Amino acid sequence: MKLSIITSCYNSADTIRDTLESVARQDYSDIEHIIVDGGSEDDTLAIVSEFTHVAKVVSEKDRGIYDAMNKGIAIATGDIIGILNSDDFYTGPGVISDVVRQMEQSGADTLYADLDYVSSTDKTKVVRSWRAGSYAVRKFYYGWMPPHPTFFVRKYIYERYGTFNLSLRSAADYEIMLRFLVRHDVTTTYLNKTIVQMRAGGQSNASITNRLRANAEDRKAWQINKLRPYLFTTFLKPVRKIHQFFMRGK
Repeated sequence: MKLSIITSCYNSADTIRDTLESVARQDYSDIEHIIVDGGSEDDTLAIVSEFTHVAKVVSEKDRGIYDAMNKGIAIATGDIIGILNSDDFYTGPGVISDVVRQMEQSGADTLYADLDYVSSTDKTKVVRSWRAGSYAVRKFYYGWMPPHPTFFVRKYIYERYGTFNLSLRSAADYEIMLRFLVRHDVTTTYLNKTIVQMRAGGQSNASITNRLRANAEDRKAWQINKLRPYLFTTFLKPVRKIHQFFMRGK
């Protein structure tokens, strides 16, 4: 079973080597690694060219990260698609083998796992740990979501239900999981291990203004799918992150 990994990037020379090395080290043999670059002006593409495992490279201006992801999905030939952006990297060489094995054994159409946030200046320092836990659709109504960099999807699900919604600036990953798992009841399975490390520094919580904007986008994600959250659903979503600081490395 072929698995495609899509890495979107733009001026990512400082971080993308870790991403590429983590994919190159995988012990699963049938991987298609696709790089979608937004027209970088630094050494990003020079670094990418050092890695012979990379199957496809697209470099052109895009309309943002979700547009880049959609481009990658469109050209991916794998049965399963994962997204690993240029700030992220896999925790070990057996990650993709574990993902494929569990998706095959469970028959699920999607999979998610756990994630650690690491310091932007020291990738060995864990600052937050996102422990997702087992799936139940009701959890979405209480502010839960799977860690999006750990989310793997069978390609025909994208073909059937669509790709990332470009009308959203920061919540398109949240919206697509709502669309798949809640609106369309796509099956999922939880891989109970940390498979991705992600550099901290997301913009949605960088200020009160950004958080309010993100909250509005979260509500829009429900509206787009004609779903009715509780009044407190989108407010609980950022609150859930507090617990992650107490779970560091656990």
